[in-house]
Amino acid sequence: MSAAVRTLRIGSALLVMMIALAAMPARADRLVVSVSQPQVRITSSFTGAELVVFGVAETQEQDDGPIDVVVTVRGPGERFTTWRKSRVLGLWVNSDRRTFVEAPAFLAVLSNRPTDQMASPETLRVEQIGLNYNILVQKVGPDFADVVPSDPFRTAFLRIQADQGVYREDPGGVAFLAPRVFRAEVSIPGTAPLGRYTVAVKVFRNGTLSATELSSFDVNKTGFEQKIAEFSQRDGWLYGLVVALGSLVVGFMGNLLFRRD
Repeated sequence: MSAAVRTLRIGSALLVMMIALAAMPARADRLVVSVSQPQVRITSSFTGAELVVFGVAETQEQDDGPIDVVVTVRGPGERFTTWRKSRVLGLWVNSDRRTFVEAPAFLAVLSNRPTDQMASPETLRVEQIGLNYNILVQKVGPDFADVVPSDPFRTAFLRIQADQGVYREDPGGVAFLAPRVFRAEVSIPGTAPLGRYTVAVKVFRNGTLSATELSSFDVNKTGFEQKIAEFSQRDGWLYGLVVALGSLVVGFMGNLLFRRD
């Protein structure tokens, strides 16, 4: 994307937010949010993308104090399993596991300062602010429940996702362009899963949630990759047959080329 197109999109997003905010009826704690692009298109050369979330917040006239902003971006829900290894007869083997049900495949928490300084732990838990307070439902035996942040399986899961670049928390990820205008840059890695991503923007004032706004964007494949993906979903059995035949042909050609007489 050229710099001119990027600048035009950013300017348009800010203009739309200003017009929408001016047209809203007079009420307290108004919030308008816009994402710089509604779709991220993945091609064979895709290595990542940068999106910008803009927001304009207006608090009560009698309370013109500072505000705190948290932008939480969640990817589509997926099923993950973490394992615990134990030493058995001198070997490290998988001895226990925990399955996370519908956990976000991508999770980014961006804020203007550390979230634990914005509100009480109870409020952060209710609003799912920060990686430690996001609900991650696990299958524990026959039951499904979230667990305490110090749970070893939960801690391991967060660490693995962070190492892969799909979970992150940045206490300096939200910047104020003006006292009530802010922006946050969201980095989408090249390994980003496909699907709908939700953007939840929450404004805190004096430790209390004062405004919430939701937005979204999509991560989709395009071009030849998209046609292959659609074919595999539409005609799964035929796609599998083509892949199997292709593997046989490649193996046969390789045997002809590299066999020794």
